[in-house]
Amino acid sequence: MSSHPIRIGVQLQPQHADYAQIRDAVLRAEDKGVDVIFNWDHFYPLSGDPDGKHFECWTMLAAWAEQTERVEIGALVTCGGYRNPDLLADMSRTVDHISGGRLILGIGSGWFEKDYDNYGYDFTTAGKRLDLLGEYLPRIKSRFGELNPAPTRDIPVLIGGGGEKKTLRYVAEYANIWHVFGDLEALTRKSAILDGHCETVGRDAGLIERSTALPGSPEDGDAEALADLGFTLFTVGISGPDYDLTQLDAWLTWRDQRNG
Repeated sequence: MSSHPIRIGVQLQPQHADYAQIRDAVLRAEDKGVDVIFNWDHFYPLSGDPDGKHFECWTMLAAWAEQTERVEIGALVTCGGYRNPDLLADMSRTVDHISGGRLILGIGSGWFEKDYDNYGYDFTTAGKRLDLLGEYLPRIKSRFGELNPAPTRDIPVLIGGGGEKKTLRYVAEYANIWHVFGDLEALTRKSAILDGHCETVGRDAGLIERSTALPGSPEDGDAEALADLGFTLFTVGISGPDYDLTQLDAWLTWRDQRNG
């Protein structure tokens, strides 16, 4: 059983909407009582019209940092290869200060080839993108220690991905939160592998908050079983333009019941 409380996040996918609609959704989500509001780090929509309206991740997070008062904010997840890691650390520190210490630095290796091609990044291979993430994580950590002013606290790092050899080793070494997709069987196996990596690097696996994204309501799938497995951060993805947040109600009720 995890020592972390159940938390509910919402990923407001910044696609097919005017920014006024996104701003309104952020306000409504915080008012509802979610714990974390995420966006994503892409340059084009991932569903619907592939050339529809879309906004950039980190500019938006700075605006959210000013708009919100309580929730944590972050990208689920930012692509490590899109920005120099020292610059990304500085951006994270800055947004963390703007928010008063509420940023989660979510990061992964990247996967959406259209982003890479149209913005001039080298897509290479999945293995090379993972290797690059492995090079960037210690640089980000080092840059945090050199910035003036320093971050408001140790900025929590969320690493997204389920690769059992590389990604989970990075999680064991660097992450405060691990975000992964999969069914109960897959996540049970990957959780055990992460525990093994933590033992190898000498880290308490219980310190890493385990996170996943589920559709529908808690009654529709494996939420209870995943919570029993140790997953405590559950995020619901919602797209524009309307950002219908009604499905969050069941998740927030379930959170409060689980947390007692």
